[in-house]
Amino acid sequence: MGGKQNVALICGGDSSECEVSVQSAINVSKSIDAEKFQTYLIFLRGTKWLLILPPDGEEIDLDLVMGRSLRNLETRSKEINKTDFSVLCRNGLVKFDKAFIMIHGTPGENGLLQGYLEMMHVPFTTCSAFVSAITFDKHSCKRFLDYAGVKMAKDVYIRKDVPHSTRDIIRQIGLPMFVKPTVGGSSFGVTKVKKEEELEGAINHAFTECDTVIAEAAVDGREVTNGIYKMHGAIHKLPVTEIVTKREYFDYEAKYLGESEEICPAPLSPELTAKVQNLSERIYTYMGCSGIVRMDYIIHGNDVYFLEVNTIPGMTKMSLVPKQLAVAGIELKDFLTDMLENI
Repeated sequence: MGGKQNVALICGGDSSECEVSVQSAINVSKSIDAEKFQTYLIFLRGTKWLLILPPDGEEIDLDLVMGRSLRNLETRSKEINKTDFSVLCRNGLVKFDKAFIMIHGTPGENGLLQGYLEMMHVPFTTCSAFVSAITFDKHSCKRFLDYAGVKMAKDVYIRKDVPHSTRDIIRQIGLPMFVKPTVGGSSFGVTKVKKEEELEGAINHAFTECDTVIAEAAVDGREVTNGIYKMHGAIHKLPVTEIVTKREYFDYEAKYLGESEEICPAPLSPELTAKVQNLSERIYTYMGCSGIVRMDYIIHGNDVYFLEVNTIPGMTKMSLVPKQLAVAGIELKDFLTDMLENI
């Protein structure tokens, strides 16, 4: 392989975001410098960790990878040996030098996969297992940031096996509100609630994603997002993007089906732009993040309200971070090379 490092590009996972993860990974695989890295696409679902083996020179078949049947996928793949994070290929045993985690949701964004890689002493591209676990859970992340004085919307925590009162929830945070699973992304399980009679259904809908939910006061304002990363010991803040949609909020359709306008750089005053970017740096540093992270906010007047941290932001062609990199004049290929060389 001429001194190339073996990179495990890991996608899939066990959440509703599996397909988005695969799309992100395929886009990343086309941009990794093939002269420096030998990239292996690994699809992970449950206990199956599969090295995808597409025919030479052909595009990776998304439908095949997603597989209506995991058994069909296994006929064109090899299983990863989890005892030493290796795989036996035609040319011999391949041990992975580094891992590029591209799983949105569990187990790639909540610290589980990071914990395995830390135990195997394999460097990876994301936050640590500890930081990933905290940031992935919206309730835990908000309580952690309470101590940093970060401005956030009021919320109520709801656990599936603990009785709750919709009237009490409304009394505490008012209407309208958002009801969200505490874990997950891509707006799966999220509902905007405007009437009391909608609240119980929204909570049950969120419970289809996980067993814990937050009801969060809706802050009226402009939604913005900001990518940030650390490289060569320095923090790099990407341009801010404003998200404009005619839908009720930035839901799955707005994110992935083109029903939104993403304006980058956001048409904000220099002072407000700096306020958003400096808050991103403050949160990134306070949480102990690493790798590329995206922060989401609502701007109400001159106040910036934190929404959530995305420690494995999407990397599809439609995703926000690749567009922010482009506006910043950074080639995706160069960025990925720097990221892999500096973990």
